[in-house]
Amino acid sequence: MSQDKLIRQAAEIIKKGGLVAFPTETVYGLGANAFQPLAVARIFEVKRRPHFDPLIVHVARHEDIEKLVVDVPAEAWTLANRFWPGPLTLVLQKKERVPDIVTAGLPTVAVRMPNHPLALDLIRESGSPIAAPSANLFGYLSPTTAQHVREQLGNEVELVLDGGPCQIGVESTILSFLEEKPRLLRPGGLSLEEIESVIGPVEVNTSKESRPISPGRLPKHYAPRTPIVVGQHAGGDSYRNKRVGLLSFRRPQGALSFQHVEVLSEQGDLRQAAANLFAALRRLDASHLDLIVAEPMPETGLGLAIMDRLRRASHHEDLTRCEK
Repeated sequence: MSQDKLIRQAAEIIKKGGLVAFPTETVYGLGANAFQPLAVARIFEVKRRPHFDPLIVHVARHEDIEKLVVDVPAEAWTLANRFWPGPLTLVLQKKERVPDIVTAGLPTVAVRMPNHPLALDLIRESGSPIAAPSANLFGYLSPTTAQHVREQLGNEVELVLDGGPCQIGVESTILSFLEEKPRLLRPGGLSLEEIESVIGPVEVNTSKESRPISPGRLPKHYAPRTPIVVGQHAGGDSYRNKRVGLLSFRRPQGALSFQHVEVLSEQGDLRQAAANLFAALRRLDASHLDLIVAEPMPETGLGLAIMDRLRRASHHEDLTRCEK
């Protein structure tokens, strides 16, 4: 099959919500349409990722960044014009249309333009930015050849585009523009010296976080303003004189006295539940509740990631642990 036909085939897979592994100059990425939450949820499923981390969104044109972010500071534009396509990721305030599962519930999105012809052709042909972490199982070395991808992910990806060995072989440099001065969040394929030669001094982030503020960072706890307990609900009488909401995996049985109920998946689909999680938590948090009860779910596949996320968000003791 010709390269043009292969790109068209890959783009159709992306458009239909499938996954394509593709080469960049840094490492191979596992890509999905950035605006399709269920497709993005499948990335976490295939990678067997134990917790949610924000993903980098890849674009093919400079102007595409405006589809994703609220504003691009002048220094960020300067760097994009100088180093894109290339191994530089910019962290900026996201637009509401960017799904929460892409950004791990953060109000920011990480964006870059990869410097590889197959990657750029795929993004353009797909007609959408592509969210993509490295195309490997969580915790393993990043893949720098198509064979590395096949060895780790096997048949779980619809198509692997083979672009040969990656030119750089380490992940992109991540720079945040959320504060007064640009801040280096992750060193990578573009050196700090090169960046500073263009925009001047850059802050280097040395603080430890409990939750990633960008891909490749340890996280700072995400938690709604409303306290959460993780455990089987006992019905409304257990929370007398309190406004309590329920985060349920499937539709709960019986008439329960909860002020607000969010169902993650009517069919009990863990991928759908993962795609809905952050938005459901936000709706519960906006409902002026005293407490949110989050029901546990099977800790298999994406269920493990969801439960990890809920435990991190919990203000209270995990009831599932108390029962053991």
